[in-house]
Amino acid sequence: MKRFYQRTLLFSAFLLLGTLLMAQPPWGGGGGKKGPTIKGRITGTLVDTLSGQPVEFATLVLIQSSDGKQLDGGITEADGSFKIIEVENGAYELNISFMGYESRVVKGVETTLEKPDLDLGTVYLIPTGVNLDEIVVTEQAALVENRIDKLVYNADKDATTTGGDAADVLRNVPLLSVDLDGNVSLRGSSNIQILINGRPSTMFAANPADALKTIPANQIKTVEVITTPSAKYDGEGSSGIINIITKKRNAEGFTGSANTSIGTRQNNGGLNLNWVRGRFGLNGGANSFWSWRREGNIEFLREEYDGDLTTSVFEQKGPNSSQVLGFNGNFGAFYDFNAYNSINSSIRFNGFNNWRDGTLNGLISPTGATESTTFARANDNQGFRNGFDWTTDYKRTFPDSEREFSVAFQMSSTASDQENITDQTGTSDVYEEDIRNFNNGLNQEYTMQADYVHPFGEKLKLETGVKSVIRRIDSDYETLTRATNGDPFTQVSQLTDNFLYDQDVYAGYVSFNIKIGKSIGLIAGARYERTTIGGAYQELEVEPFTQEYDNLLPSFILSKQFENFSNLKVSYSQRIQRPSLFYINPFTQLNDPNNVVFGNPTLDPEVVEQYELSYGTFVKGVSVNASVYYRKTTDVIESFVQVEPSSEVSNTSYLNIGVNNSVGVNIFTSINVKKVGTFRLGFNIYTYNAESTIDSIDLSRDAIVWSTNAGANINLPRDWKFDLFGFARSPNQTLQGQNPSFWIYGMGLRKEFNKRFSLGVRAIEPFNRNKSFPSEIRGENFYQRSDFSIPFRSVGVSLSYNFGQLDFEGNGRSRRSKINNDDQKGGGSDNF
Repeated sequence: MKRFYQRTLLFSAFLLLGTLLMAQPPWGGGGGKKGPTIKGRITGTLVDTLSGQPVEFATLVLIQSSDGKQLDGGITEADGSFKIIEVENGAYELNISFMGYESRVVKGVETTLEKPDLDLGTVYLIPTGVNLDEIVVTEQAALVENRIDKLVYNADKDATTTGGDAADVLRNVPLLSVDLDGNVSLRGSSNIQILINGRPSTMFAANPADALKTIPANQIKTVEVITTPSAKYDGEGSSGIINIITKKRNAEGFTGSANTSIGTRQNNGGLNLNWVRGRFGLNGGANSFWSWRREGNIEFLREEYDGDLTTSVFEQKGPNSSQVLGFNGNFGAFYDFNAYNSINSSIRFNGFNNWRDGTLNGLISPTGATESTTFARANDNQGFRNGFDWTTDYKRTFPDSEREFSVAFQMSSTASDQENITDQTGTSDVYEEDIRNFNNGLNQEYTMQADYVHPFGEKLKLETGVKSVIRRIDSDYETLTRATNGDPFTQVSQLTDNFLYDQDVYAGYVSFNIKIGKSIGLIAGARYERTTIGGAYQELEVEPFTQEYDNLLPSFILSKQFENFSNLKVSYSQRIQRPSLFYINPFTQLNDPNNVVFGNPTLDPEVVEQYELSYGTFVKGVSVNASVYYRKTTDVIESFVQVEPSSEVSNTSYLNIGVNNSVGVNIFTSINVKKVGTFRLGFNIYTYNAESTIDSIDLSRDAIVWSTNAGANINLPRDWKFDLFGFARSPNQTLQGQNPSFWIYGMGLRKEFNKRFSLGVRAIEPFNRNKSFPSEIRGENFYQRSDFSIPFRSVGVSLSYNFGQLDFEGNGRSRRSKINNDDQKGGGSDNF
């Protein structure tokens, strides 16, 4: 580790030296100008002429009219705004370019001594192959935008998510499914990577569901869904990538916002501040959320068999309650040395606490036995997780448009403490035993990355880069038991140890963006990744293990633009899914000694091949997108339950179960009725066809899985907005059975009284006080069914207030990090 920190220090010194050498000097050159002069700014907003949506990350170059000299430049922000500062008075031309659009030159750009600041207003950019006579400009951005390489959901325009968290937002996004616990899947697959502002986070490694709860919905601007990532993205996240973009304001001067939401189930509050002066800026914020205690009920049944004969029946049921408290915050700073050199550093921190307690009453009835066994079990489970992500980026752009070089370093860490206390009484000695179960985990991650973009004319662009990710994971766990209440607790040696796990990934990629004619675009490339893994126990007499594998991952997207704004796209990608800490942690959870859960450190990665054909069109306010896809997954990672005969104990772990071949169809449509609102409907149906051989037994399962969502955003008089949404999903399938189905509906009302103050009200399932979630699985010698119910109806009100000098034009430069560690299969609802 000492050697690593030395290398990190050396890398940081190299980065600082390179920055200083490449930056232009802050002092001016020789020779003064005659007469007075003043520096001003040029601002505006870039908009797509077809959809009326802002065009983000378009390249701007300011050229002096007199001699054609390139003076300055920048990139549009996520809302399409741009700002070029410190412009001396004179006459200029503004060159604007972005892939998929016709380049544009804005002439007659002039600043004077009397008017040094020039606002160009709305500047329209024409998509490739579009006839100006056919252009329809909408008044505001649609709730859902279907772009050539991703689907974008504008969360800040949906009142139904007000007062909720990120999981509530993702439930409204087409193609996504989110269950009760907040576990997310894309087209039925949980093999996704979740990013925050284009950056990875160790907070998603152990428990993505809990991590999403720490992000308030009112801090989310948009959600991007990428179903076919190109070679520049990490090889993992096999079914796609979800990028959550938060509301970052790069406003000139000082601005801030305060918000709070109070409801019957969940509450949150937050404060965000921004300060920008010239080429330097600071931003920061803190948000928290907490829930009221939620009372629920659990019922569980398992029948064991010996052939066709039932050998025993195990039942347990009882009440339980849960409560959560979480927070997140961020602090960042940036500095533009000049128009072509900039540095950006930010840190994001988070924390999550959860408490679960309950009592179960159990009955075990062996067939033919004279007496049954009864017991009562009290559980008190607590978990705490906290972490941070610190990222620093240096970017160098060049006068020749899209050419760009960047280097980045990121350090992430997540620590977790879990405590399970179990007290039992029963008619059998084994149910008199009390258990104390502890796990302290630490997940550290170090990333270094360099990327380079080089255009070769207007029709070809090269993207290439290298990356390394170093992961160090510790899981220190301990189990104590006592036979009766009067005995001291003693350590269980085989369930006590410190597990050390290393995972290093080294990658390189090359990708070409090619424009063929006026209507065909191609993105083709390949990514090479090498993975080395090592694991060891400090105490157990188990041989350390190592694993190495190499993957070459090709991908391409071919798109054809037709008249009337229609397009046809065919794509192929190959990706891998490495198991995260959630799946590999050998810590044995004993909060329910009849249902034991532990990880599997020797899991292989999943390998996925996906083929997709999609068609999209836009006709008179109606947008339709349909796609058909085939996905083959080998070494599928799933939970697998095995029951020890005559023990009433099940062991749940994770296995590479085999192969899953899935064929699916996805349809999404959005209708924009002028002055009334927007209505949307989506539907996804696919097959689950899994085959496996486990313990010399051939297993297979075929099923049809579907999900659908619908919504409406309605404009009411006096600028009130009324939103509706609904989501439903059939039971998720596994090789052994099915997990609960899920459906939810809600509504929201929002009013912006002025540019500073807004009020919102929302209701989730107002006519359903409680909701049940049944599931069932089968094994070679057992049948198992469980059902839990919880209060679900929720009503809340939210307030938001903006303050400070509000100037939202942005500063013309994109500061989104290049680091995207989208390379691990996320877990479910358990801690380290």
